[in-house]
Amino acid sequence: MSKENYDAKLAELNEIAPNEVKTPNMPVDNALQEAENLHVWSGVDKNILINKSGLNWKLFGEDIPIRAGALRHAQSLWVSERYSQEEANRMWKEKSPNAYEMRDDLLNDFRYAFRKNPELLSRVREINNGTGNADMIQDLSDLSALGKKNAEKLTAAKFDLRILDIAAKLSNDIAKLLAEANGATQENSKAKVLRDKAFSHLKEAVDEVRMAGKYVFRKNPERYKGYISTYYL
Repeated sequence: MSKENYDAKLAELNEIAPNEVKTPNMPVDNALQEAENLHVWSGVDKNILINKSGLNWKLFGEDIPIRAGALRHAQSLWVSERYSQEEANRMWKEKSPNAYEMRDDLLNDFRYAFRKNPELLSRVREINNGTGNADMIQDLSDLSALGKKNAEKLTAAKFDLRILDIAAKLSNDIAKLLAEANGATQENSKAKVLRDKAFSHLKEAVDEVRMAGKYVFRKNPERYKGYISTYYL
């Protein structure tokens, strides 16, 4: 049902303006449970709330379960994406040192194999320019291509040509891994934005029902207590 709620609300969530989006101020699980509790509690007072506060029950009270379902699914999507990104980040930290080592080894091998060819040495120096992860990944690809074009010179220096294919594959694999790992630091990922919008949408309804309940039952402690957030008690 949560996915159906999410699908039903998706267009509406996308229309929420950035300045209206709120990051959850409590664990999402708590927010969902409080919203569901409030829906049950306020349902008993539905007619009183409508008649004495003017609460738009259809827009807010009746809509709480749908908004809650949308948030539950949005949270699941965000958690899944975040887990995948964190796993990619862990794997990047594990695999990147070997990639840097291979790049450095190739540079040394090429400098030796091409030591009598100024033009090729100049090309190796060009490849060696630059810093950073993206540059290292491109270096592996460039060195593989350069090596394959000059295989005879490398063979004469007892270089294992199979390493060139390994370097090309490694470059491709860790480029994808780095792209996934970088996503772990992107707070504006689509999944997170939609999760925050779904939370804001639910909070709007919850706040409206709570304010109406507190107003109507301000002199009735037994009913008033059901309109208070227990998370902050």
